[in-house]
Amino acid sequence: MRTVEKIEGMDLAERWKKVREEREGIRIRDAAEVLRVTEGELLATEVGASAVRLRPEFQEIFGRLDSLGRVMALTRNQEVVHERKGTYGTFEAVSGHGNMGLVLGDDIDLRIFFSSWAHAFAVTSEGQKGTLHSLQFFDRHGDAIHKIYLTEDSETQAYVELVLEFMNEDQSGGISVVPREARPSELPDEEIDVEGFRNAWRSLKDTHDFFPLIRKFKVGREQALRLADREFAYPVPADSFKFVLNTAAERHLPIMVFVGNGGMIQIHTGEVEKVLEARGWFNVMDERFNLHIDQSNIGSAWVVRKPTDDGIVTSLEIFNAEGENVALFFGKRKPGIPEMEAWRQLVAEIERIEAAGAA
Repeated sequence: MRTVEKIEGMDLAERWKKVREEREGIRIRDAAEVLRVTEGELLATEVGASAVRLRPEFQEIFGRLDSLGRVMALTRNQEVVHERKGTYGTFEAVSGHGNMGLVLGDDIDLRIFFSSWAHAFAVTSEGQKGTLHSLQFFDRHGDAIHKIYLTEDSETQAYVELVLEFMNEDQSGGISVVPREARPSELPDEEIDVEGFRNAWRSLKDTHDFFPLIRKFKVGREQALRLADREFAYPVPADSFKFVLNTAAERHLPIMVFVGNGGMIQIHTGEVEKVLEARGWFNVMDERFNLHIDQSNIGSAWVVRKPTDDGIVTSLEIFNAEGENVALFFGKRKPGIPEMEAWRQLVAEIERIEAAGAA
């Protein structure tokens, strides 16, 4: 573990202040990259000023979020940011999995993996639209897992009460973080039981069975797609998400967008409307849902088909240049209801467009 106190002869808080003076308006995440620390480490220098350290009682905090009214929930990884406005539904711990939880709702839909969570803060910051109040959660490496921002329709008093209830007695600055380990190497293809893997894929009954499948056969996620029968997975242009989002908007086709990191998956379900590209980012800028994709490090995209008891479920999966899954797109669906044919047709058009371009 390492605690950041003095770096290059200057206190981290002092270095953070200097960066803000030199680069007015810089975001804390960008400043952390400049200073070669994590966002959590940098935010922790603000404890006692703009940040309040909360006790790491994450499930208890999530049990109170429904009191906040309409807020904005934000989950991101390095390449994709997912923002959804709405109210938090009731938090549910997953039975038999003490470190997992769910928030299910038409507005905010989350799958939560608490095992990596370590730090929580209430933060007051200045944005383009004035003062912002938020709850921010970080993993043991100091990376952001999930953030919740109050809106003009939020219950401010409930937020104040929540912060007071969970305020940590320790309000000292700084946090200890664990360096992130390198990703484990994948087994060589020749050591994989490819035929057994393909047969097991063909026998899937639910999309949730896919993760146990790849663990059983010890394959990485993108490696699994590469080794699958083409009937079930095939590569498409890395920027296929642009066609999917633009076409879904034009056709008013409701979709599902999954974005996650090691501690959280956040899901949007519904139509997308305002789609635009700017400064290297591809964006959805709707009133309730914003999506931001940094195109500079998107490495590959795959069409994936999984058998289920409800028929084939089709997705577009996006990976970064390091082979990490950063976003998934589905047609809107619920268990027990077959996939929309309009979604299947849209995804099939990706392959036809690619074939036409190669002709």
